Amino acid sequence: VSDGGGGATPILTRVGEIAAHEGAYVELRGWLYNMRSSGKLHFLQMRDGSGVIQCVSFKGEVSEETFALCGELAQESAIVVRGDVRADERSPLGFEIGVREVELLSAPETEYPISPKEHGVAFLMEHRHLWLRSTRPHAVLQVRNEVISACREFMADGGFTLVDAPILTPAACEGTTTLFETDYFGDTAYLTQSGQLYMEAAA
Repeated sequence: VSDGGGGATPILTRVGEIAAHEGAYVELRGWLYNMRSSGKLHFLQMRDGSGVIQCVSFKGEVSEETFALCGELAQESAIVVRGDVRADERSPLGFEIGVREVELLSAPETEYPISPKEHGVAFLMEHRHLWLRSTRPHAVLQVRNEVISACREFMADGGFTLVDAPILTPAACEGTTTLFETDYFGDTAYLTQSGQLYMEAAA
Protein backbone atom coordinates (compact mmCIF):
# COMPACT_ATOMS: atom_id res chain seq x y z
CA VAL A 1 0.00 0.00 0.00
CA SER A 2 1.42 3.37 -0.95
CA ASP A 3 0.50 6.69 0.60
CA GLY A 4 0.85 8.36 -2.76
CA GLY A 5 3.51 10.65 -1.36
CA GLY A 6 6.77 9.27 -0.08
CA GLY A 7 5.96 5.78 -1.30
CA ALA A 8 6.36 4.27 2.16
CA THR A 9 4.55 1.09 3.13
CA PRO A 10 2.58 1.43 6.40
CA ILE A 11 3.02 -0.95 9.31
CA LEU A 12 -0.18 -2.90 9.92
CA THR A 13 -0.87 -2.75 13.66
CA ARG A 14 -3.61 -2.43 16.29
CA VAL A 15 -4.59 0.42 18.59
CA GLY A 16 -3.43 -1.51 21.65
CA GLU A 17 0.08 -1.81 20.18
CA ILE A 18 0.38 1.79 18.97
CA ALA A 19 2.91 2.83 21.65
CA ALA A 20 5.51 0.58 20.01
CA HIS A 21 5.28 2.58 16.76
CA GLU A 22 5.81 6.20 17.81
CA GLY A 23 6.85 8.26 14.78
CA ALA A 24 6.05 5.45 12.35
CA TYR A 25 3.68 5.34 9.40
CA VAL A 26 0.99 2.79 10.30
CA GLU A 27 -2.25 1.27 9.08
CA LEU A 28 -5.20 0.64 11.41
CA ARG A 29 -8.37 -1.27 10.56
CA GLY A 30 -11.54 -0.90 12.57
CA TRP A 31 -14.74 1.08 13.04
CA LEU A 32 -15.60 4.74 13.49
CA TYR A 33 -16.60 5.11 17.14
CA ASN A 34 -17.29 8.85 17.03
CA MET A 35 -16.41 11.92 14.99
CA ARG A 36 -16.39 15.68 15.40
CA SER A 37 -15.28 18.47 13.11
CA SER A 38 -13.87 21.93 13.64
CA GLY A 39 -13.24 23.98 10.52
CA LYS A 40 -10.27 22.46 8.73
CA LEU A 41 -10.01 19.54 11.15
CA HIS A 42 -11.85 16.24 11.49
CA PHE A 43 -11.31 14.24 14.68
CA LEU A 44 -12.07 10.56 14.11
CA GLN A 45 -12.38 8.26 17.12
CA MET A 46 -11.50 4.81 15.81
CA ARG A 47 -11.82 1.48 17.64
CA ASP A 48 -10.55 -1.96 16.65
CA GLY A 49 -11.31 -4.18 19.63
CA SER A 50 -7.99 -3.48 21.34
CA GLY A 51 -8.69 0.18 22.10
CA VAL A 52 -9.87 3.56 20.82
CA ILE A 53 -7.58 6.18 19.31
CA GLN A 54 -8.07 9.65 17.88
CA CYS A 55 -7.15 10.15 14.23
CA VAL A 56 -6.75 13.79 13.16
CA SER A 57 -7.43 14.75 9.55
CA PHE A 58 -6.12 18.25 8.69
CA LYS A 59 -7.31 19.76 5.43
CA GLY A 60 -3.85 20.98 4.53
CA GLU A 61 -2.25 17.55 4.98
CA VAL A 62 -4.64 15.23 3.09
CA SER A 63 -6.24 15.17 -0.34
CA GLU A 64 -9.57 16.90 -0.89
CA GLU A 65 -11.20 13.50 -1.40
CA THR A 66 -9.88 12.16 1.91
CA PHE A 67 -10.92 15.26 3.84
CA ALA A 68 -14.41 15.18 2.33
CA LEU A 69 -14.76 11.46 3.11
CA CYS A 70 -13.81 12.03 6.75
CA GLY A 71 -16.62 14.55 7.09
CA GLU A 72 -19.19 12.16 5.61
CA LEU A 73 -18.39 9.01 7.61
CA ALA A 74 -21.26 7.56 9.62
CA GLN A 75 -20.83 6.11 13.10
CA GLU A 76 -19.72 2.44 13.02
CA SER A 77 -18.47 2.64 9.43
CA ALA A 78 -15.77 0.04 8.77
CA ILE A 79 -12.64 1.97 7.80
CA VAL A 80 -8.90 1.75 7.21
CA VAL A 81 -6.79 4.65 8.47
CA ARG A 82 -3.20 5.22 7.38
CA GLY A 83 -1.14 7.87 9.07
CA ASP A 84 1.68 8.84 11.40
CA VAL A 85 1.81 7.97 15.10
CA ARG A 86 2.58 11.01 17.23
CA ALA A 87 2.71 11.56 20.97
CA ASP A 88 -0.13 13.51 22.57
CA GLU A 89 -0.30 13.98 26.34
CA ARG A 90 -4.03 14.76 26.15
CA SER A 91 -4.83 11.32 24.75
CA PRO A 92 -5.68 8.46 27.17
CA LEU A 93 -3.24 6.35 25.14
CA GLY A 94 -0.63 9.08 24.98
CA PHE A 95 -0.72 8.98 21.17
CA GLU A 96 -2.84 9.99 18.20
CA ILE A 97 -2.73 9.41 14.44
CA GLY A 98 -1.97 12.15 11.95
CA VAL A 99 -4.11 11.00 9.03
CA ARG A 100 -2.72 10.60 5.53
CA GLU A 101 -5.42 8.38 4.04
CA VAL A 102 -8.83 7.01 5.00
CA GLU A 103 -10.47 4.13 3.16
CA LEU A 104 -14.16 3.32 3.61
CA LEU A 105 -14.76 -0.45 3.58
CA SER A 106 -18.42 -0.52 4.56
CA ALA A 107 -21.03 2.00 5.68
CA PRO A 108 -24.04 1.14 7.89
CA GLU A 109 -27.32 0.88 6.00
CA THR A 110 -29.23 2.62 8.80
CA GLU A 111 -28.31 5.12 11.47
CA TYR A 112 -26.51 3.52 14.42
CA PRO A 113 -28.99 3.67 17.34
CA ILE A 114 -26.51 4.27 20.17
CA SER A 115 -25.06 7.74 19.77
CA PRO A 116 -22.38 9.17 22.11
CA LYS A 117 -25.08 10.97 24.15
CA GLU A 118 -26.63 9.54 27.33
CA HIS A 119 -29.29 6.82 26.99
CA GLY A 120 -31.69 5.25 29.47
CA VAL A 121 -31.16 1.76 30.89
CA ALA A 122 -34.22 0.33 29.12
CA PHE A 123 -33.00 1.61 25.75
CA LEU A 124 -29.50 0.20 26.29
CA MET A 125 -30.86 -3.19 27.37
CA GLU A 126 -32.98 -3.30 24.22
CA HIS A 127 -29.81 -2.74 22.18
CA ARG A 128 -27.53 -4.76 24.44
CA HIS A 129 -25.73 -6.49 21.55
CA LEU A 130 -24.67 -3.09 20.20
CA TRP A 131 -24.04 -1.44 23.57
CA LEU A 132 -21.19 -3.91 24.17
CA ARG A 133 -19.18 -1.89 21.64
CA SER A 134 -19.23 1.16 23.94
CA THR A 135 -16.35 1.94 26.27
CA ARG A 136 -18.01 1.15 29.63
CA PRO A 137 -19.37 -2.36 28.88
CA HIS A 138 -16.17 -3.11 26.94
CA ALA A 139 -14.15 -2.22 30.06
CA VAL A 140 -16.39 -4.49 32.16
CA LEU A 141 -15.76 -7.37 29.74
CA GLN A 142 -12.01 -6.79 30.02
CA VAL A 143 -12.20 -6.95 33.83
CA ARG A 144 -14.29 -10.14 33.67
CA ASN A 145 -11.77 -11.64 31.26
CA GLU A 146 -8.88 -10.92 33.64
CA VAL A 147 -10.74 -12.41 36.63
CA ILE A 148 -11.76 -15.57 34.75
CA SER A 149 -8.25 -15.97 33.30
CA ALA A 150 -6.72 -15.65 36.79
CA CYS A 151 -9.15 -18.26 38.20
CA ARG A 152 -8.39 -20.69 35.39
CA GLU A 153 -4.65 -20.15 35.77
CA PHE A 154 -4.91 -20.80 39.53
CA MET A 155 -6.81 -24.05 38.98
CA ALA A 156 -4.48 -25.17 36.19
CA ASP A 157 -1.45 -24.55 38.41
CA GLY A 158 -3.15 -26.77 41.00
CA GLY A 159 -3.32 -29.66 38.56
CA PHE A 160 -7.02 -29.38 37.72
CA THR A 161 -8.38 -30.09 34.22
CA LEU A 162 -11.05 -27.91 32.64
CA VAL A 163 -14.09 -29.96 31.59
CA ASP A 164 -16.88 -28.35 29.56
CA ALA A 165 -20.23 -29.98 30.28
CA PRO A 166 -22.73 -30.20 27.39
CA ILE A 167 -25.07 -27.24 27.02
CA LEU A 168 -27.95 -29.42 25.79
CA THR A 169 -29.24 -32.53 27.56
CA PRO A 170 -32.00 -35.06 26.71
CA ALA A 171 -33.51 -35.05 30.21
CA ALA A 172 -33.90 -32.91 33.32
CA CYS A 173 -31.27 -33.21 36.03
CA GLU A 174 -33.03 -30.88 38.50
CA GLY A 175 -36.64 -29.77 38.99
CA THR A 176 -38.68 -29.39 35.81
CA THR A 177 -40.14 -25.98 36.73
CA THR A 178 -37.10 -24.19 35.29
CA LEU A 179 -36.56 -26.53 32.34
CA PHE A 180 -36.11 -24.81 28.96
CA GLU A 181 -37.13 -27.01 26.04
CA THR A 182 -35.74 -26.59 22.53
CA ASP A 183 -35.72 -28.45 19.22
CA TYR A 184 -32.46 -30.20 18.32
CA PHE A 185 -32.65 -31.39 14.71
CA GLY A 186 -36.10 -32.86 15.25
CA ASP A 187 -35.42 -34.25 18.74
CA THR A 188 -36.46 -32.67 22.02
CA ALA A 189 -33.57 -31.31 24.07
CA TYR A 190 -33.22 -29.09 27.12
CA LEU A 191 -30.75 -26.47 28.23
CA THR A 192 -28.76 -28.15 30.96
CA GLN A 193 -29.44 -26.98 34.51
CA SER A 194 -26.26 -28.33 36.06
CA GLY A 195 -22.93 -29.81 35.03
CA GLN A 196 -22.67 -31.85 38.23
CA LEU A 197 -23.21 -35.31 36.70
CA TYR A 198 -20.60 -34.69 34.01
CA MET A 199 -18.12 -33.32 36.55
CA GLU A 200 -18.59 -36.41 38.73
CA ALA A 201 -18.03 -38.68 35.73
CA ALA A 202 -14.87 -36.81 34.76
CA ALA A 203 -13.40 -36.67 38.28
